[in-house]
Amino acid sequence: MYIVTTAQMQAAEKNADAHGLSYEQMMENAGRAVAEAIESQFDVIGAQVLILVGPGNNGGDGLVVARYLWQAGASVAVYVWKRANLETDPNWQQLKDTGVAIISSDEENSQLRLTQLLERTAVIVDALLGTGVSRPIGGTLAVLLAQVKQVMTSRRALVEGTLVTPARPDFESAVGPVMVAVDLPSGLHSDTGIADSYTLTADLTVTLATVKQGHILLHGPNVIGQLVVGDIKIAPEHYPAEVALEMATGSKVARLLPTRPPVSHKGSFGRVMLVAGSTQYTGAAALTAQAAARSGTGWVMVACPQPIYPILAGLLPEATYLPVAEAQGGIAESAVSTILSQLDRVTAMLIGPGLGQAEGTLNAVTGLLTAYHADKESINTPLIVDADGLNILAQQPDWWTILPPHTILTPHLGEMGRLTGDSIKSIKSNRLTVATEMAKKWGVVLLLKGAYTIVAEPEGRTMVLPFANPALAKAGSGDVLAGLIAGLRAQGLPAFESAVTGAYIHGLAGELARENLGAMAVTAGDLIGFLPLALSELNPHG
Repeated sequence: MYIVTTAQMQAAEKNADAHGLSYEQMMENAGRAVAEAIESQFDVIGAQVLILVGPGNNGGDGLVVARYLWQAGASVAVYVWKRANLETDPNWQQLKDTGVAIISSDEENSQLRLTQLLERTAVIVDALLGTGVSRPIGGTLAVLLAQVKQVMTSRRALVEGTLVTPARPDFESAVGPVMVAVDLPSGLHSDTGIADSYTLTADLTVTLATVKQGHILLHGPNVIGQLVVGDIKIAPEHYPAEVALEMATGSKVARLLPTRPPVSHKGSFGRVMLVAGSTQYTGAAALTAQAAARSGTGWVMVACPQPIYPILAGLLPEATYLPVAEAQGGIAESAVSTILSQLDRVTAMLIGPGLGQAEGTLNAVTGLLTAYHADKESINTPLIVDADGLNILAQQPDWWTILPPHTILTPHLGEMGRLTGDSIKSIKSNRLTVATEMAKKWGVVLLLKGAYTIVAEPEGRTMVLPFANPALAKAGSGDVLAGLIAGLRAQGLPAFESAVTGAYIHGLAGELARENLGAMAVTAGDLIGFLPLALSELNPHG
């Protein structure tokens, strides 16, 4: 599934029209898709629904939504803001013949009538702007959006007066209206992800045809709510050739999973070495090893400081262990030769989770990476660097020159700041550009963590993960991700595919954990328990 700019989406629509899918049919398909998405989430029969209709194509989509929801049994009202030439609009004419209540912003007392509707409506459909944001919102539109926000805020505040809020509230529980955005919440820029201060935050956004860049960048994840795709029948070949950014999907990732032939042994599924852990961060090594074991790899070896070996062995008896010399709670520099002596036994190595940054550990990590660089002929084990491995790496001048091609790096924003020397704010405001440019410059597969994680490779292929889940914003979550990726890489998946697949499994496990435990209560350890379910969902017969 593509992720597009406004210009690319317009080009796709124009191309689709030229090949027989008319703009009128696309609008009909869009309205029906939004209505079906609403019906799949909520019981609309008898429910009060308010459609906010704007002047452009987004407003036209809203008129079609209104017709379909009315046909589905909802009590529908439409509030029209600055939509001209209604008498020549076929969707308007079809709507006039229904029982839908219609209010124009030009009518006397329209604001009062709107407030009355807002006070009792169950679902508000935002079809005001869509991709049409090009400048700060002001004038009558600002007044309208502020009015909607004020009523929504006051209604939702009523929940504070109840002792117990239903886990799955229905429309009669007076917990406040559900906001559904058509394509994008009004006020969210389709390309940059910058949200105007008047932006209506959605509970559900139905993006039409495919994902827009604004959904995944900057403020987008905070205002779109749940994101679903409404199919308007634009074919992949209708998109311009320069569209390269993709969203990972379950079906795509399922095809990447390593096969598991019946006649096999543990060596058939690879061997991974994890250089991880310290006395301060023993749990990081444990989480990483448990995730690697759940990835499907046949053999997990943990190289760790000797003092924490008994603890780890008790937590994961399935792994094998390489206790190495310890200094200041971490791996000592003298451990390098021990670790290197085992490399010919493994098919991937991960360096970093929980190592700490003691002087001995810094020297050990630097020594391992230098050995990779100095002995390229005999050391060709695929490499993944995470956490403290990245922090130590960032301290070396021109650090990327010592990494083997297609090393996988998995930084969060802070680690990315240390690797680039840029501020977190600067990286956050340009995540997509930074990820793609740095992957090319460094010659690595770069996984930039965060809501809608980005994976980029040096050749320009870039994929975004479809998860924005606060349940994953917990210490140890990244260790689970690193272990998954390392285990998949050990099974022979290429670097880019390992990063995408590992991140998808991790994100799906997070969604399952949130659904079952709630975002606040989920811990990184809980993710381990949901990995088998996530894998089973992707590959039921695996």
